[in-house]
Order: sequence, then C-alpha cells, then structure tokens
Amino acid sequence: MSDGGAFSNSDGGGSVSNSGGSNSGGSVTGALAADRVSFAYPAPRFRGGVHGTRHDGTLHNGTLHNVSLHLAPSSSTALVGSSGSGKSTLVRILLALAKPSAGTVALGAREVRPGLARSLRWYRQAVQYIPQNPAGSLDPRMTVSQLLGEPLRQLRVAGNHRALVGEALERVEVPAGLMERRPGELSGGQNQRVAIARALAVQPAYLLADEPVSGLDLPLRDTVLSLLSSLVREEGLGLLLVTHDLGTAARMCGTTSVMAHGRIVEHGPTHRVLDSPGSPEAAALVQASAALHFPPAVPAGAAP
Repeated sequence: MSDGGAFSNSDGGGSVSNSGGSNSGGSVTGALAADRVSFAYPAPRFRGGVHGTRHDGTLHNGTLHNVSLHLAPSSSTALVGSSGSGKSTLVRILLALAKPSAGTVALGAREVRPGLARSLRWYRQAVQYIPQNPAGSLDPRMTVSQLLGEPLRQLRVAGNHRALVGEALERVEVPAGLMERRPGELSGGQNQRVAIARALAVQPAYLLADEPVSGLDLPLRDTVLSLLSSLVREEGLGLLLVTHDLGTAARMCGTTSVMAHGRIVEHGPTHRVLDSPGSPEAAALVQASAALHFPPAVPAGAAP
C-alpha cells in the first residue's frame, strides 16, 4: 500500500453511523471487524462479460468477495497471502480509505465508512497504520519532530506532545539528536522506525502493520517485534500484521488468516495453520517458505 503512515485529520476522512465518540484511541472498546465485505476495482471485461472475473473463474487482483475478519484487543492476527490476493485492499477498507460494495466495517458498535475527515477523527486515533515503504508517508519537507507532532495536533491528542514524540522515538531507538532531521537525511531503516513511531505516538487501540520490519536489520527487527509484542500483551493493543514472513507470523501472532483470490481461505490458530494447513493455498505458502529458508541438500558427490 502506498497511502500515508500515521493518519491525521488531513489524511482523507470518513464518517460514522452515529455521532460523538472519544478522541482517545486507548479508550475505544470492542472488536475491529470487517463483516462479509466485498469490493471490486474497475476492470475490463473478460471472457463471458463478467467484470472482475478472469476466464478461469478467479477474481481480478484486488477484488474481495464476502470477506470477514475480526480483530480483538490484546490479540494479534497475521494476514498472509501471495501478491494480488487482496490483502492490501482489505487493509484499505479497514482504514476507511475505500468503501466496500457490500458488507460493513465497524469498531465496537460504530459502523465506519469513508466520508468527511472531521467525523473520523476518533477512528484515526483508534486505528493506525504502519506502511511497508515509509517514503510514501513521510513528508520530505518536515523534520522528524514535525512528522510525529502533526497527527497529535490534527487528532487533538491530549497531553504533552513533545513528550509523546520523544517517548515514541525512544521506543523504536531513534536518537533524540535526529528529531530535527528530515527524511532525506536519514537511512531507510531510520525512516522506517520514524514511521512506526509516528503511528505509536497517538496511542492507538489497533495497529495495522504492513511488513513493518522489512527495512530493518536483524537486531532492530527484533527490537521492534518485541515492542509490538509487549504492546499487545501489556497494553491491550490489537495488531493486524500483514506479512510474507511466516516465521514472523509464528513468532508474533496467535491467529493467522490466509488470503487467496480475494477470499480468506483459511483462518485459525497460527501453529495449526502453519503446521497442518487445511487449504491448498496455505499449504503452498508453507512449502514456499520452507524452501526459501531450508534449501534442499546437495546430494553427495554432486556439484554444489
């Protein structure tokens, strides 16, 4: 996904089905749920004249069909699948950046849909996003301090904003001396950590993370994953981790959902999904991951 990282009131909006609501992400209660969601991008007609469907009967990339996914506080779910399976589209809908053609998204009892920005301020604090590529989410004209302070100001987060910025940066091991640097003066790994800190600074109830550690070296990757685990375990954060790394899914997430062709084809405890996959798509992902991490041994006497 190429949309911004931490969401503020200027990031595009949404409306809710009832008025009011808290501006504190941590005070939001209830599940974040997509219920029987369908969606289709405009697509050329394929054989048979059906929009969004290929001649082999599979759905066009990005299309969703009757997808349900429920996230709970103090829990972590991995969303895995091959490219084009619909993961990014589902995340966009959960972020109220795209409107489903059928089905609903709700946080607790409040239904959420794209609309006016001011009406979704509470949701933008409650549900934050970490992008895979921070280059698309960090304004190159702003300093690190400004990048983290902007969503705090736009979302009207209570408290000392400078202290919140410093605490978020410290959590991801960004030195205070970098606060006045701009993205172009930072390394790719530092920018990724700034994007993570920006999402954490507003103290969300839910975090949707798209390959959040892909740009980090191994020690920092371990630090960030440990931080996310502690937020889930100790502070009640709900985490959706979009990843191709099944090892990270096994480490981080109690449950895993497997997407293929715009559908969730398998959902269950991560250890069961990875150890005994019940769908061909899940089995293929596990097999590919095993081949990547454990290449077949070279037979004795054969050329390496």
